[in-house]
Amino acid sequence: MSDPYDGLSNDPNIPAISGKNTAAGIGVFGESDSFVGVYGESTSSFGVYGESQQSEGVRGVSHSQHGGVVGVNDNAQGGQGVWGECQNGEGVRGVSHSQHGGVVGVNTAGGPAGFFEGNVTVTGDITLTGADCAEEFDILEATSVEPGTVMVLDQEGALKPSQQAYDKRVAGVISGAGNYRPGIVLDKQQSLGNRMPVALVGKVYCKVDAQYTSIEVGDLLTTSPTPGHAMKVVDPLQAFGAVMGKALQPLDAGCGLIPILVTLQ
Repeated sequence: MSDPYDGLSNDPNIPAISGKNTAAGIGVFGESDSFVGVYGESTSSFGVYGESQQSEGVRGVSHSQHGGVVGVNDNAQGGQGVWGECQNGEGVRGVSHSQHGGVVGVNTAGGPAGFFEGNVTVTGDITLTGADCAEEFDILEATSVEPGTVMVLDQEGALKPSQQAYDKRVAGVISGAGNYRPGIVLDKQQSLGNRMPVALVGKVYCKVDAQYTSIEVGDLLTTSPTPGHAMKVVDPLQAFGAVMGKALQPLDAGCGLIPILVTLQ
């Protein structure tokens, strides 16, 4: 049997290095001026294992801009960088004493920065930086549809660009034109067809045609004969059920892209 303090053990029940403090001090302490203070590596089990009956099993403290505890998983098959599990409390808790997030998730590959399986409880406000509430719909002509296009319902329930004035089938505007982006997207799902987010509520940039009459701020908008464009309502009776929003910027003549407030009526 090897000495448990010499750094080498061939007995699975005897640690290679062991530190014990029967008072209130540190059991094992590692310090480095330029590299790792304590390093643990294993080919089949835990690289570092910490256990405590009264306090933290593992505590990491950093006095720099780097993390106190960092978990990295470079397995190409996937896995977790950090795993937290608890039988009676929080699995992972993040606390910040500044204006930064207690827990921050970042995804650089285009996937979700956060994923929750189960209910989510929020006791404060939810801040969304986007401008509209959109919902994904199947698009019949996605190859020719771009953000800002006015869309109407097809007989099959999919959407297509509007093509006639005062169309009561108007559904909304393709979100994402100009410098506005959707704040929330509903019914986002995998589909064999083409799907795009359609702004149903909020601010969105919309294609409009002012050749029929000039558009002023606050004017009600409806579908126009110009495909995928809106125009000013000039016949309120005909526009009943075909109003799609209000203009937030004027357009004196011709076609353009202006912000509107989507209010389907």
